[in-house]
Amino acid sequence: MSGRTLVSFDWALKHLLRDKANFGVLEGVLSALLNDRITVNSVLESESNRENEMLKYNRVDLLVENGHGELCIIELQYEYEAHYFARLLFGASRCIVDHLGIGQEYSNVRKVISVSILYFLLGEGEDDYVYRGTTEFYGLHSHTRLELKPRTLAALQDGCDPARHVNIFPEYYLIEVERFTDLIRNPLDEWIYFFKHSEIKPEFAAPGIQEAGEKLDYLKLPDTEKQAYRRYRENLASERDVITSAHQEGYMEGVQETARNLLKEGVDPELVARVTGLSVTKVHALASENTDDFPE
Repeated sequence: MSGRTLVSFDWALKHLLRDKANFGVLEGVLSALLNDRITVNSVLESESNRENEMLKYNRVDLLVENGHGELCIIELQYEYEAHYFARLLFGASRCIVDHLGIGQEYSNVRKVISVSILYFLLGEGEDDYVYRGTTEFYGLHSHTRLELKPRTLAALQDGCDPARHVNIFPEYYLIEVERFTDLIRNPLDEWIYFFKHSEIKPEFAAPGIQEAGEKLDYLKLPDTEKQAYRRYRENLASERDVITSAHQEGYMEGVQETARNLLKEGVDPELVARVTGLSVTKVHALASENTDDFPE
């Protein structure tokens, strides 16, 4: 298997993993992440299911229902988004509302698990590359966690696997792929290695991961899918170039505006050049754009 070319996980989410025959791959990912044996019942409607002319390459998402009756949002994103947490909250909340029928009791609220595979750095520091967040209640004075009464817990577990811990609030998992150092310590690390390198090593033993190697083998794709995959990767690279260029252009505009403001305050052009990183020639050019605005 070493050296075999596999399709990237974003392409798999968008095209291959919606097929019931490939659910074993999704089950392997979720089982490793949640440390539980997860089965996938079905793929439900999600934003990426609604194909249209305005295809988005920066983000791919998939909504599945697992064997515990939980709704799992699996999302992969390449570029930083300032309001990412707000969108995660909105997505989980909308999923809950969309799957609660009009007039249904609140006891029918579905648990939502949101999994974000990120190819950008959302936070700072290098302590970890997988983060989990959920809602728990702690005493303001005792700082102890609120434990539910047996009858409340029983109500939450009604109709659910009694061996599974029940918390109806959404859970959020953030996987920062770029922070992963390629050190394999557990089954989840094997999957993250695949997310990062599109490669599965022969010795990997996480449930479903060798199946993923078989299902996602590029050379086994029909010619039409190979062509579609190549176009997708080309379009993704093109879009990322556009976004990077826009970021760089915006950054340079900000630096030049800072230089203009400093020049208006009478700061020496050579000092402006050192502070902003612009060349002295560029700073003098900015100063000469409108000499009436700058002091002699």
